[in-house]
Amino acid sequence: MLMTNRIVILGGGESGTGSAILAKKQGYEVFLSDNGPIKDKYKEMLYNYDIPWEEKKHTEKLILDAEEIIKSPGIPERSPIIQTIRKNEIRIISEIEFAGRHTVAKKICITGSNGKTTTTSLIHHMLKKAGMNAGIAGNVGKSFALQVAEETYDYYVLELSSFQLDGMYEFKADIAILLNITPDHLDWYDGNMQDYVDSKFRITQNLSEDEFFVFCSDDEITVREIERIVLKAKELPFALRKKNREVAYIDEDDNLRVDYSDSSFIMPADDLALSGKHNRYNSMAAGITGKVLNIRKELIRESLMDFQGVEHRLEKSLKVHGIQFINDSKATNVNSSWYALESMTTPIVWIAGGVDKGNDYKELHDLVEDKVHTLVCLGKDNSKLQKAFGKRVKNILEADSMEDAVNKAYYMASKGDSVLLSPACASFDFFENYEDRGWQFKDAVRKL
Repeated sequence: MLMTNRIVILGGGESGTGSAILAKKQGYEVFLSDNGPIKDKYKEMLYNYDIPWEEKKHTEKLILDAEEIIKSPGIPERSPIIQTIRKNEIRIISEIEFAGRHTVAKKICITGSNGKTTTTSLIHHMLKKAGMNAGIAGNVGKSFALQVAEETYDYYVLELSSFQLDGMYEFKADIAILLNITPDHLDWYDGNMQDYVDSKFRITQNLSEDEFFVFCSDDEITVREIERIVLKAKELPFALRKKNREVAYIDEDDNLRVDYSDSSFIMPADDLALSGKHNRYNSMAAGITGKVLNIRKELIRESLMDFQGVEHRLEKSLKVHGIQFINDSKATNVNSSWYALESMTTPIVWIAGGVDKGNDYKELHDLVEDKVHTLVCLGKDNSKLQKAFGKRVKNILEADSMEDAVNKAYYMASKGDSVLLSPACASFDFFENYEDRGWQFKDAVRKL
């Protein structure tokens, strides 16, 4: 017998706990279930709101007795409990879908295979600098649902992964930003690239003539998909060079330009706080957003010039005996590592490896041959890396811990070199997540 107004949350981490608290405050009967252990800080939050929960198991009787189920993004579709829920035809939604129902704030939503966190953080930085009452959530910071439950913001800047988008149906962005689409998480999509593309394009669902779609017209997959579907939103493309109707681009004098609403914003691209081609794209997306929101040009310029960047994304760590250590642990796919290698101007000792998500390393071959003299493989199975780069890198070493990898990289590097942690893989073989991997890297560098 289905109980009315009962919501079950699967996953007791940041997303799940935030969803449970929001559901409780909205008057739902709530139950939270996690197949693994729940951290003490989340247990305390659940206790404080008198929310029943279980850990290290899923009790089907308690889970299936639900009107709707909120699934944390890290739980795969193929897991037994999800399959059982699908058979019972109970609707599964994401935290973002649920929280979006309970806020009237404007929502600026960012997705893409690479650059999401940087662009999300940059736009939030710009809004705060302009004095706007803005929260940051999604795949970064405190959960969206928890902030809707406990805060009052006029704007939310939301970083959205494909996993979060998969559970979104009625949710609508006010400004939807798609940075790029490259192969990623194909292990979750059974190797089907179109399924992954479809997930990314869910950010455009429900957009009307009053909303905006910001996208990269240099990205072939994105452009091809737009031609295939019908969009009602105002389309605002950006590119490195103006080809047709681009709103933002780099002009012939190497200025970043945004032409929107009968006015132009112009600044030297060399003045951008973030270096590298990929960050020019990220800065253009942020610049367009600033113009759409009528933020003053001086504040857009200042924001793009003084933004400090994101931890674990091309983050310069210590310099030891003239060797620069760079933490790019957030590079969990090949394309992200391509951007990191492309931005480097020194000889490189490259630390890579982890859980391979169906990677194709071909696009890295030329960059690696040109810039990398030593590859330190950090993963339980490095055979694919060895095969891809065995004939392209002078030295290839194996490491069985982050400290071992950093020590070997330091030994192989010379003054003026850079040691780049840019794994191109997920982190779950040796580490809790990419943040844990990055922190361990920085800790190991400090011990040198």
